[in-house]
Amino acid sequence: MINRFIEENKDNILSTICELIKIPSISIENENDSKNPFGEECTKALNYTLDLAKSMGFKTKNIDGYCGYIEFGEGDEMLGIIGHLDVVPAGDGWTKCKPFEPIIEDDKLYGRGAIDDKGPVVASLYAMKYVMDTMNVHKRVRLIIGLNEEVSWKCIEYYKSHEELPTIGFSPDADFPCIYAEKGFLNAYIDGHIPSTENIKINSLTCDNAINIVPKYAECELCLCDIDLSTFESEIYNIVSENNFHIKMEKINDTKVKLISTGVAAHSAHPDLGVNALSRLLILLNRIFDLYNINIPILKYVDEKINTTFNGELLDMNCEDESGNLTINISNLKFENDNLTIGLNLRIPVTIYPTIIKQKIADSTIDYGDVCVKFSDEKPALHVPKNDFLVTTLCDVFNEVTGQNAEPITCNGATYARAFKNVVSFGCNMPGHVDLCHQADEYIEISNLLTAVEIYIKAIWKLTSD
Repeated sequence: MINRFIEENKDNILSTICELIKIPSISIENENDSKNPFGEECTKALNYTLDLAKSMGFKTKNIDGYCGYIEFGEGDEMLGIIGHLDVVPAGDGWTKCKPFEPIIEDDKLYGRGAIDDKGPVVASLYAMKYVMDTMNVHKRVRLIIGLNEEVSWKCIEYYKSHEELPTIGFSPDADFPCIYAEKGFLNAYIDGHIPSTENIKINSLTCDNAINIVPKYAECELCLCDIDLSTFESEIYNIVSENNFHIKMEKINDTKVKLISTGVAAHSAHPDLGVNALSRLLILLNRIFDLYNINIPILKYVDEKINTTFNGELLDMNCEDESGNLTINISNLKFENDNLTIGLNLRIPVTIYPTIIKQKIADSTIDYGDVCVKFSDEKPALHVPKNDFLVTTLCDVFNEVTGQNAEPITCNGATYARAFKNVVSFGCNMPGHVDLCHQADEYIEISNLLTAVEIYIKAIWKLTSD
């Protein structure tokens, strides 16, 4: 019965995901727009999904444009399935298709949002449809849909302050078999002044990049005075060559040059999977200034104290536990009126208090003059015991469907699971498969997507039949 339902609805599932991908639902915060607090495209994606769900027989609600839900069933208790329809910016480097023009090729559906999180949301919706039509449940089942997950989670905070909270649940926004622990999440902003110098002046520094993405592009324009251009170019390329940086210098005129740094984008949760164009550019700048005996404290701080990742030795403490190491992504910057602000995204192991990390980082700036740090968007870690009923049930369902014997895992990402009690992340990426979330040529494997529908059907049944 389940396999027949999935096969009969395969085309509907894929076309629904494609229609959602065609909507460039990048969350743009605008509190002055009461109808579209996260932009018209996010509203369009939400309304499309709610309208579809209503036509399928579900109860739906648009919660003031901030979020929405799709529900069936009865009872005092509620199983929550929490996903999102907003996506990160398209980015460049796509080769299979344009980011918002999905294609299907070789058992893969390509497009921005295919795996994060439009595909999994649609898989959950169709799983709910099967359970609603064929099974008796003893709880309400509610698919909660956010529109600001990739930015600051204002959508889910709005939901929590206006609607009923789930009793138990999962978020289809990470990996199978089940994630029982997610690292803490913290953004830090390093501020410093770029003093005027006689030989080298920074005219511009540019890296407009999302805080949760490893930047693949950054550039800088320098003005040179009484510096031989060929000598300067040689010094640049010596540093670039020694460090295997992908940075090139372009001559603008006899006194101006542009430095262009390129890398590889990745999710901030896994900075080691990317190549950080911004961190390398800042390191290069510091070492060039050092050659000319110019001290720029904020650049020296980045080079000496941050670079690409914190580690236990740097912070003089053990920064690793079962959830992994403390990591930091140098995400973006703002350079204005000779003031530089560098945005950092940290993922903190579940057993380490963020307060300690914040103090360690603040202490690390003390010896660097006017360099200071501010923090924002702190999200606590999620840690549910591995033997908890929810974790064991979801793992059992996954193993039953796939024939595996997988154990629950941890992750560096931050999903909506941590926004609620008794909720964990559950799929939709399969173990051992490449996850191109936030990257070019993002895709979801169709066979895995359909397997996820079966997994979600059985998970909903197991969690609502008692």
